[in-house]
Amino acid sequence: QVQLVDSGGGLAQDGGSLRLSCAASGRTFSGYAMGWFRRAPGKDRTFVAAIDNWGLTRFADSVTGRFAISRDNTKNTMYLQMNSLKPEDTAVYYCAARDYSGSSSREGDYRYWGQGTQVTVSS
Repeated sequence: QVQLVDSGGGLAQDGGSLRLSCAASGRTFSGYAMGWFRRAPGKDRTFVAAIDNWGLTRFADSVTGRFAISRDNTKNTMYLQMNSLKPEDTAVYYCAARDYSGSSSREGDYRYWGQGTQVTVSS
């Protein structure tokens, strides 16, 4: 079992920055691929970014060039650095982990989920 706790959300202005964190406990963190998803008001949860066991990353088109994902296996923590934020980035952000080393953009491929952290970007 893996327990995930995501944090770092809050209020930002258009063009601002926030950094989300996802702290993991349980089994060996370095063996899991990790991802971030988000759910905007009234919409389905969608893929944001993912990082695999070796540090390779992938991003949704909507955040490419603005967001960065990283992980620190010594701290069992994953991060999402969000720059140049836009009002359309407003959502609840969820971190996720899967039982494989390769990353995925599909929500159904992830088994473990954080509780979510709210990000609100004002115009």
